[in-house]
Amino acid sequence: MKKDIYKILKSYFGHNSFYDAQEKIIKEIAENRKHLLVLMPTGSGKSLCYQIPALYFDNGTIVISPLIALMQDQVDALRKKNIPAAFINSTLSKQEREKRLADFVKGNIKLLYVTPERFRKKDFVDEIKKIKIDLLAVDEAHCISEWGHDFRPDYSRIGEFRELLGKPLTIALTATATREVQEDIITKLNIKKDEIKIFHQGIERPNLRLEAVDIFDDREKLKEILSTLEKYNGSGIIYFSLIKTLERFSEILSDKGFNHGIYHGKLEDKERKRMQRDFLSDKQKLILATNAFGMGIDKPDIRFVIHAEVPSSIESYYQEIGRAGRDGKDSLCLLLYNQEDLYTRMEFIKWSNPDADFYFALYNLLKRDLGLINSSGIEYLREQMNFKNKNDFRIETALAMLDRYGVTEGEIEKKNLKIIDELPEVLQDEEHLKEKLLNDNKKLLSVVNYFRNENCRRVFISDYFGFPGEKPCGNCDNCEFNRNEH
Repeated sequence: MKKDIYKILKSYFGHNSFYDAQEKIIKEIAENRKHLLVLMPTGSGKSLCYQIPALYFDNGTIVISPLIALMQDQVDALRKKNIPAAFINSTLSKQEREKRLADFVKGNIKLLYVTPERFRKKDFVDEIKKIKIDLLAVDEAHCISEWGHDFRPDYSRIGEFRELLGKPLTIALTATATREVQEDIITKLNIKKDEIKIFHQGIERPNLRLEAVDIFDDREKLKEILSTLEKYNGSGIIYFSLIKTLERFSEILSDKGFNHGIYHGKLEDKERKRMQRDFLSDKQKLILATNAFGMGIDKPDIRFVIHAEVPSSIESYYQEIGRAGRDGKDSLCLLLYNQEDLYTRMEFIKWSNPDADFYFALYNLLKRDLGLINSSGIEYLREQMNFKNKNDFRIETALAMLDRYGVTEGEIEKKNLKIIDELPEVLQDEEHLKEKLLNDNKKLLSVVNYFRNENCRRVFISDYFGFPGEKPCGNCDNCEFNRNEH
């Protein structure tokens, strides 16, 4: 019996019709077998674009996803719908990983979610090569590109993984990719340009009201936040760059009687999960968070997203405001712009881009003193690298990059850090590292230009992502100002 995408949609997902562009994309993959790069705003149902083809095809689908929490949420949701899905990642025991892999190879599991790092494991690759993979889905595909806003080196090897899998039909999905990043994604997937279709939906979220306000200090910042909290009923997220600023504003809002939760990278894992659950279940309406919060937050009724400090790029800004108003109702996206915050961001960018000498010194220190480093912790490393500034987090950046390039495995916190490879050329290439720093600064400059721009904000974002020709939205502060002027 011929499978039908509409029947799959109805029987598994309980919907009678597709949302916006989903139908076109799914037909292109399932029926026309065409490779696709899909650019769709956050919250427009990208996951369904590979989940339905996965159920339509006879053999297995591999989904590459960057975040363990994200894949766990997606697999839980699929299993509730009786869809045979599983994930394999480092949170599972070896026994459980082997069992899930065997189930996938036998055909008992249709969708297998993995991080790209899984392809470093020989036993995983050997098993996967035994079977035919019908579809490879690459979620958060902007992670492939070094010029994107969330680069992961293992993602850049997805072209190699495609070869290992026998070059299966591929769909890459992201909410944010400039023209340059789109080209980089296609190149790194090892797919010829004429073999892949780029599908983009533009910046189609007319219910989001975009505003930006110039503020001078924390007093003005607080005034704008309080004004929004009083005006908008319902759930909201306030984003901060610095944990210390977040904590300061948390105290002020508590004193003023605003109940809220906080979410940042220094909280215990258990506490973060609880906060996420409370927000999703409406137990907690307001969250103060760093950008660690939001991946996998599929909550339809977020009425406002405030950026209390300048975001690092238009990409991350667009991804974060995309969490508002997924139910189609009016929602506010407010950017509070302060020159001081801009300097903080520039420092961040500097610390996020260690130079070649730093990588070389750190690598040699790890080789020489690994036992001592594992027993003494990260503070010992800081002392040895002569740190004067407590905000200098080059160590964290460099350790993450060594891990991502497969130079090290394990963690200092768990006292099991190991060196397993040489320092790669890319981390010793000063010119390349300088270019990366310049690129990150250009991304920040685009945020400044977004704030200063006097024409439609949505048109600015569309142009930035390489989708020219958008009409003014009529629903941003600039459109309103220009209308009143005339």
